[in-house]
Amino acid sequence: MLAEKYRSEIDTILNRYPTDQKRSAVMPLLYLAQREYGYVTRDALCEVSELTGLTPAEVASVSGFYTLYHTRHMGKRRVQVCADLPCALRGAEKFAEELCAGLGVKLGETTADGEFTVETVTCLAGCDKAPLFQVQDAEGVRYYESEAPDRPLSVEKALEILSGLRHKT
Repeated sequence: MLAEKYRSEIDTILNRYPTDQKRSAVMPLLYLAQREYGYVTRDALCEVSELTGLTPAEVASVSGFYTLYHTRHMGKRRVQVCADLPCALRGAEKFAEELCAGLGVKLGETTADGEFTVETVTCLAGCDKAPLFQVQDAEGVRYYESEAPDRPLSVEKALEILSGLRHKT
């Protein structure tokens, strides 16, 4: 259980908030659970609920809302391509398809080596620099986008970036 293995870290997280506001710690606790289990498991939802005083349903509503959390096993790195309307108008769907083809997967799938899971998300707050994507892994979240609206990020450049990440430990 998280409380046994990470007592010190959990106490540090909970101490950031007033005692009557433990619910505010739900997001960092979910992130801790995901780091431990690889994704937010049903048991993790219950553990976080006990730590925060929220119901499991309330914790699940937070984990379901944010793209930072996932409820199934995924690759070591999550590659999330923004595909909302402004990005779609700038070619995001084609970009995602070609990126997947370059990695040998379909959207939602994980590469054979377990390195990348590719998915689309809504709004990465960079409409003017689409197509763009973010990579989530143990090191955090990093954004990759075009340098200028007249020079969109190419699939070749994205694959080069991902290749560099693949070789990092």
